[in-house]
Amino acid sequence: MKKFEGVLFCTDLDGTLYTDEKTVSKQNLDAIEYFKSEGGLFTFITGRVPSTASDICNIVKPNVPYGCSNGAGIFDANENKYLWNMVLPKDAVELVREVDKKLPDMGIQYNTINTVYFNKDNSALEYFRAITGLPNIYCNYEEIDETVIKVIFAHDDKNQILELEKLLNSHEKAKYFDFIRSEERLYEILPKGASKGNALCKMAELLGIDIEKTIAVGDYNNDISMVKSAGVGFAVANAIDEVKAVSDYITVSNNDHAIAAIIDGLDRGKYLEL
Repeated sequence: MKKFEGVLFCTDLDGTLYTDEKTVSKQNLDAIEYFKSEGGLFTFITGRVPSTASDICNIVKPNVPYGCSNGAGIFDANENKYLWNMVLPKDAVELVREVDKKLPDMGIQYNTINTVYFNKDNSALEYFRAITGLPNIYCNYEEIDETVIKVIFAHDDKNQILELEKLLNSHEKAKYFDFIRSEERLYEILPKGASKGNALCKMAELLGIDIEKTIAVGDYNNDISMVKSAGVGFAVANAIDEVKAVSDYITVSNNDHAIAAIIDGLDRGKYLEL
C-alpha cells in the first residue's frame, strides 16, 4: 500500500495554490506529483467554471475530478463532463434586476454551464478578464436562456460590495439562494446549498473516501465551509482571520509553497494517521 492511499487533498486556487503573481511554484508542483505518486488524490475546489479552469488543470494535473463554481459543481476534466452540479432557479433574475436598478455601477457576470457572459461591464470586471484571459462575451442578462450556475457582481469600491450584500440579503427571495464573497471585488449568487464544503463532501462520497481522510486549504470567505468540512483544515498564513479561526492548522503563505509545506508535514507523519 502506498503512503497516501485513501487521502483526498483539496486546495483553493487564488491566494492559496497560486502565488500573488498567479503562478504555481515548482516546489508545489513537485510536492503534488510526489503526493499522487504515493497514492494520494489531489484536486482543487474553485470559484471558476470549467471553461476557465482548463489552464490550471494542465498545470496541476489533478488525478480526480475538481470542484467548480464555488461548490455548485464537480467536473471531470478527462471526460469533459459534470459528475454533479446545482443550478440557479430562473427567478434569480429578479435579484439581478434589483441590483441593476439600485446599484447601477455594479458589474454583472452570468456563469452558465458552458459560457461566461459579461452582462454589464465596469473596471472590476475588466480586471477580472485581464487576469483570467476570458473573452468579453456580452449578453443582456434578460435574454439568457441557458442553464445558469451562478451570478457574479463586481465593483472596485468595497463599500459598494457591502451595500450589495445588504441589498441581496434583504430581498424577499433571499432565502431561496446562497450568497458568498469570493474576493474583495466579487460577490456571488449561488444555488441554495452550494458551497465548497458541500462539494468536498460530495466529492469524497463519489470517490469513496472517508471524510476524516480529507485535507482542505484556503484563504478567503468562500473557503470557510471547505476548511470546516475537511477531516483536516488548513489556512494559509495570508488567509483572512475568519478562515484561520475555523482551521485546524495555519501553514505558510501562498508565496512560500504552502501546498508543499502541508505535504511535507504529512510525509513526516503529521496531521493524519496514514
